[in-house]
Amino acid sequence: MTAKAIRLIALAAASLAAGPAFAHHVMDGKLPGTFTQGLLSGLGHPVIGLDHFASVVAVGCLAAAHPKGWGLIIGFVVAMMAGVGAHLQGATLPGAEIVVAGTVIGLGAIMLTHRQLSAAVALVLFVAVGWVHGYALGESIFGAEQTPLVAYLIGLAVIQSAIAFAAMRVALLLIQGDALRLRLIGAGIAGIGIAILVQQVVPAG
Repeated sequence: MTAKAIRLIALAAASLAAGPAFAHHVMDGKLPGTFTQGLLSGLGHPVIGLDHFASVVAVGCLAAAHPKGWGLIIGFVVAMMAGVGAHLQGATLPGAEIVVAGTVIGLGAIMLTHRQLSAAVALVLFVAVGWVHGYALGESIFGAEQTPLVAYLIGLAVIQSAIAFAAMRVALLLIQGDALRLRLIGAGIAGIGIAILVQQVVPAG
């Protein structure tokens, strides 16, 4: 248990040093130009972006507390797609990265406090978080042609769903065994969000 906590703390600390990695560019900052590049970009962004990865893991873990958690995860993914679409249509969200960090902190805090959410509240929360993260992810594909854009959305939906469902499965196993580990994971996720928030609000120097 102590080793687990140490690893989570190390993960949060590593996010402080990630620096440019939070730009979430799989294609070295270039827009994907082919279907394959778009697909790889969609598959990669939620993985190399620690904030997005942490949020998807949290959603999966929290969904495990509900009999129809799979539906909550689908709601999250659909909302994320809508957020990407909103960005591509020119919608603006001031301070998007700060808002993203806030959602990561919030999800981690809910896990840490072991607070039970009703299915309705969880759905509203997941839809809001999904939209915000989708909006942020939309920045990296803004201006791409239709073919790589469609591929990007496919990859994004597939990887987000896979991560969330895997996290839900792990959470179900932990709930049956040692639920304290879930709270430690929540602490690590909240730590990641705090680290990202600090990076956004404290000038580099």
